[in-house]
Amino acid sequence: MTRFDTYRDAFPNARLSRKPNGVLEVALHTAGGKLVFDGHTHEQFVDLFHAIGEDRDNRVVILTGTGDAFMDAISPEGFDFFTPRGYDKILREGRKVLSNILDVEVPMITALNGPVLLHSEYALLTDIILATPETVFQDKPHFEFGIVPGDGMHVLWPEVIGSIRGRYFLLTRQVLDAETAKAWGVVNEIVPADGLLARAHEIADGIASLPPLTSRYTRIALTQRLRRLVEEGIGYGMALEGISAAEVARTLSSQA
Repeated sequence: MTRFDTYRDAFPNARLSRKPNGVLEVALHTAGGKLVFDGHTHEQFVDLFHAIGEDRDNRVVILTGTGDAFMDAISPEGFDFFTPRGYDKILREGRKVLSNILDVEVPMITALNGPVLLHSEYALLTDIILATPETVFQDKPHFEFGIVPGDGMHVLWPEVIGSIRGRYFLLTRQVLDAETAKAWGVVNEIVPADGLLARAHEIADGIASLPPLTSRYTRIALTQRLRRLVEEGIGYGMALEGISAAEVARTLSSQA
């Protein structure tokens, strides 16, 4: 079993703190400010969620961001979309990070402290989603880079908001405000920013008071369908994303 003190300070882009009742707070960040997602965080978060899932002393996990956004900035640093070996690494990490989130066998709460313009699939794999009035959802970077949104977005958004809405959301890069997201079943509660984490901890403390196996097995029971969807769709989706990335690379090289 993994122990908290062995991984608490191991991840430069995740600030971890845990209360005596086993409620673990995970705040994603870059240098103490809002997270800038890149190839290094893509790799790091695979190990982050694995470590969390292997620690049996965790009773509830709260996932949140830092600053004024949950995740709205991306850098190409550390990514290699354009060689077979480079994309093989991305594909493996993309599959593993989602399976590792699902392998966190305790209830998970996402507290969205602002816009989520990329990797909103992380939140969609958790059990309770809180948002602020400033929270908006969009799948921004895939089409900006000219690649297929095959990293889980293609599976989870149609599952959550419905097939027609989900496909429209991805194909048009639709921006969903917090109220629409709540009406469509993406968000459970909209909470003022200054009370967001307090509300997340209030819910988490209630869950942590349940018998450990009850809360753990409830999470397992509630995620069985998501496990099947991710297992069936993520490998194929990311393969399609890789093919589209290769086409972008070919186009760029021909223009050089």
